[in-house]
Amino acid sequence: MTTFPTLASTPTLDPAAPAPAAPTVRLVEVGPRDGLQNERQAIPTATKLALIRRLAAAGLKDIEATAFVSPKWVPQMADHAEVMAGLPSAAEFPGVNYPVLTPNLKGFEAALAAGAREVAVFAAASEAFSQKNINCTVAESIVRFEPILAAAQAAGVRVRGYISCVLGCPYQGEVAPEAVAAIARELLQMGCFEVSLGDTIGIGTPAGVQRLIGTVGEQVQVTRLAGHFHDTWGMGVANVAEAWRQGVRVFDSSVAGLGGCPYAKGATGNVATEDLVWLLHGLGESTGVDLEALAACGEWICAELGRPNGSRAGRALRARCAA
Repeated sequence: MTTFPTLASTPTLDPAAPAPAAPTVRLVEVGPRDGLQNERQAIPTATKLALIRRLAAAGLKDIEATAFVSPKWVPQMADHAEVMAGLPSAAEFPGVNYPVLTPNLKGFEAALAAGAREVAVFAAASEAFSQKNINCTVAESIVRFEPILAAAQAAGVRVRGYISCVLGCPYQGEVAPEAVAAIARELLQMGCFEVSLGDTIGIGTPAGVQRLIGTVGEQVQVTRLAGHFHDTWGMGVANVAEAWRQGVRVFDSSVAGLGGCPYAKGATGNVATEDLVWLLHGLGESTGVDLEALAACGEWICAELGRPNGSRAGRALRARCAA
């Protein structure tokens, strides 16, 4: 019987085991940032850093560490500099990347001073959401990115672009795929190496994903797109499967399904990383992630937060091994 790691355990390497296959799908773990930012209780910096280490130990190579945003608006991310200072060394976890969110030039400059080597900027596909979220139009938000991209290029820092509300908006309703395509094209032309398409309120269905990727793919290379799906209506994994079928090979996810959106009432967490690993491995893809170690990490952080585990695969593994 497969053993399930205890909450205190970390994976160990068996020198006699064959080397794992090189990942064919890249997962961007957003739990430490997107997953925790909406938690009401104050989470100690030490807990955030322990989460990051457990995720890296499970094999994740891209772990979104924090956000350089105003503590007034996102108090949970007020310790961003302390998180960056406490990140594991490259010797401890070689090849692991720790991107951060930077909504403006001030945030970028602070992130750069803290040692960030990859940042993310975000725009909305919905005018109403843009106004509610960052108090400007979509066009104005894009203009704000220009100095960030210029400064990042000068500093040799990579920039990733996020587009929120790509499959629907809590204020506006339907969002045209053509609007998403135009923003994605502009972000890539400005210098973003990749654009993540976010179903912020988790309202999308596979049919909508098919239309979205088909339309955006007419404007930009699908290989430069990522999928960022929430699971409000239980369609997160199905939407990932459809995006994968359309050629997307990069997905954002959050351990134990942590997360939500403070600007979208009722929006539950991101699709769980454990569920995506189970799906993708079943599709014959390699992620480089140890599912059991990841599931143990999910159990641990949920115990720390005092909340239920949002990962179906994580709960199934626990139940199977308990039996």
